[in-house]
Amino acid sequence: MAGGTGSSEKYFRIWETIMKIPHGKVATYGQIARLAGLGNHARMVGYALHASPPGINIPWHRVINSQGKISLSKEDGRYDLQRSLLEDEGVEFIRERINLKKYRWDK
Repeated sequence: MAGGTGSSEKYFRIWETIMKIPHGKVATYGQIARLAGLGNHARMVGYALHASPPGINIPWHRVINSQGKISLSKEDGRYDLQRSLLEDEGVEFIRERINLKKYRWDK
């Protein structure tokens, strides 16, 4: 996992950005990185989500990859959880993809 003295501050910026994604919309890892002022550091968004402390209520399920797909593993149920949370918000899947033209957060 990425570390260093600036990671905490960067993670907070990422979490704050993710909290702004509206209900029924999604954002890509790269989009979140850019909006948080971190350029093309999409992987840092994944690290920040993984490192989020218990009790922080961020809509992590609204963050997907640049192909409009869920990046989580199907083996342990996390994929199904994310898909279910998105579908509960009205986000539709066509096979394994989300139509980014329709559901991407326009920020």
